[in-house]
Amino acid sequence: MSMPHQITATGLVALGGGAGAVLRYQTGRLLTWLLGPNTVTAFPWATLTVNVLGSFAMGLLAGFLARHGGSTTFGGGEHWRLMIGVGLLGGFTTFSAFSLEMMLLIERGQSPLAFTYAAVSLLGGVTGLYLGLIAMRI
Repeated sequence: MSMPHQITATGLVALGGGAGAVLRYQTGRLLTWLLGPNTVTAFPWATLTVNVLGSFAMGLLAGFLARHGGSTTFGGGEHWRLMIGVGLLGGFTTFSAFSLEMMLLIERGQSPLAFTYAAVSLLGGVTGLYLGLIAMRI
């Protein structure tokens, strides 16, 4: 797999990340328009939607790269991984990367580690948010 120059890699991630962030924002706006503001504030539909769509897209990307990752089209799979996987899907939702990492651990036969990772990620994330809120209220 051909590794892009660091400046190229950074540009690919930035380009994809900007597009992903815009897509996330527009998904929220679209769902608010479709479902109404009362529905989208009663349940986090936009977050759920981007997490599921982003995870599905990450699966498509991982499968594509596993099959065609070594091709020379657009500099090879590493360029696509950086722009779409790290950038676009990272800007759209980091849950997609989390889902991929969990599935890789499971596929490697490391299910207990995968579920430990999931539990620590969830508890650590919620705890981190809680501590941040408390710190700002002091």
